[in-house]
Amino acid sequence: MDNKKHTDSGIEIKKIYDQNDIPKTPPAEGLGEAGSFPFTRGIQPDMYRGKLWTMRQYAGFSTAEESNKRYHYLLSQGVNGLSVAFDLPTQIGYDSDHPLAEGEVGKVGVAIDSIEDIQLLFKGIKLEDISTSMTINATGFILLSLYVALAKQQGADLQKITGTIQNDILKEYAARGTYIYPPKPSMRIITDIFEWCSKEVPKWNTISISGYHIREAGSTAVQEIAFTLSNGKAYVKAALEKGLDINVFGKRLSFFFNAHNDLFEEVAKFRAARKMWAQIMKDLGATDPKAMMLRFHTQTGGSTLTAQQPLNNISRVTIQTLAAVLGGTQSLHTNGYDEALSLPTEEAARIALRTQQIVAFESGAPGTVDPLAGSYFIESLTYEVEQEATKLMQKIDAMGGSVSAIEQGFIQNEIARSAYDYQRKIETGEKIIVGVNKFQSNDEEKIPLLKVDDSIRQVQAEKLKALRKNRDNAKGDQLLQILNDKAVSGENLMPAVLEAVENKCTLGEIADTLREVFGEYK
Repeated sequence: MDNKKHTDSGIEIKKIYDQNDIPKTPPAEGLGEAGSFPFTRGIQPDMYRGKLWTMRQYAGFSTAEESNKRYHYLLSQGVNGLSVAFDLPTQIGYDSDHPLAEGEVGKVGVAIDSIEDIQLLFKGIKLEDISTSMTINATGFILLSLYVALAKQQGADLQKITGTIQNDILKEYAARGTYIYPPKPSMRIITDIFEWCSKEVPKWNTISISGYHIREAGSTAVQEIAFTLSNGKAYVKAALEKGLDINVFGKRLSFFFNAHNDLFEEVAKFRAARKMWAQIMKDLGATDPKAMMLRFHTQTGGSTLTAQQPLNNISRVTIQTLAAVLGGTQSLHTNGYDEALSLPTEEAARIALRTQQIVAFESGAPGTVDPLAGSYFIESLTYEVEQEATKLMQKIDAMGGSVSAIEQGFIQNEIARSAYDYQRKIETGEKIIVGVNKFQSNDEEKIPLLKVDDSIRQVQAEKLKALRKNRDNAKGDQLLQILNDKAVSGENLMPAVLEAVENKCTLGEIADTLREVFGEYK
């Protein structure tokens, strides 16, 4: 009988580890100090002793008014950062009354069509006082413009506004699918955002390079960091080609990772990713240590949650929360136990937040920096994850980088193969998922679900009709023409987009204007 054990990435686990397993290459680079290159042990010298991670709860559904109620509730419960989920039409640049939006308005997130929706979404919330993360990619530049327009209306100091737009289009082509334009114009929009934000909203994180969706699509932990860091390299190179300063824009790059159930491999993954990114940035010319730091947000693994025996998901989320904290995350979202069945109810969202608070205030995990450092197993695993991920990145580099590897289908095929292998292991019983392929129960648990009404589309359509009737349409047309001209001439698009949203042009109108110039990615 084969008694070998492996991590979820297929790295073999020895029966016992000792000092001979701690990598000897060179020890100073491996462990070092927290807060200094290569940041394996964390990006702050005192980590959570100085400041806990930001507790975010990802929320957004139905209309802006409904989501606003949930945000006020979360803020009252101790959340210190908001994280906005958008519906599919918003993500792919269609207004709610567009024929292709039917059946999707307000379903997987909030519907945002115009400045009026953003005003309602953040009603009673001062943007200067909170940090907002927006999970938005193809239309990230429009949502950022709407957010800035609202901040200006509130009289906020734009130099103080903090938050993040995901803005990571490469993983959309590779894993998730909510793209609009082809890769080259999409990369141009992203570098326009980098350039514009460095002057106008300097504290804003202009991209959150996302391994989360790569992992959700079925990648291993090793592939998650290899593909994510390769995408990061592609964005840095695009910004350098535009003449931007790596020591300036490098500080505004952030990452977004998944946390799964293989506790020790996940901790090793976070540590290895920090070390690898520091070296990548150094090799690309960064000299400011802050531009070499890998800062990341974590979300617990949506794809690990089961529809069977859903209350077991609370235990899974707890393990994943610990993985993120022991691995040194800067901010964290914990999933609701009911998310394999529906969007989270208020109760599920509260338990998810309490899970973070219990780890923060009761577990002792934040008491010391990098608590698992020096563990023979963790140090060996950190090194192995780094070695395997580096090999994969070298393959991508040999293809000409991430954009080429995506165009050739390499990254998509690797993820598909891993997803197939994982599913096969569950079906053969080689991988046990409690309550799914072992320890099943015939008792059905009655879990209250959150339902989003289909009438939302009609509500949004009425708002759009009123907006178009009451705005200065001639001015809007003129601003959309200016946007078109800038798209053709190669000028930075952000000032034109900001002016368009301030004058009540809709998200769909702006996206369509650029569709005419850039085309759509098929």
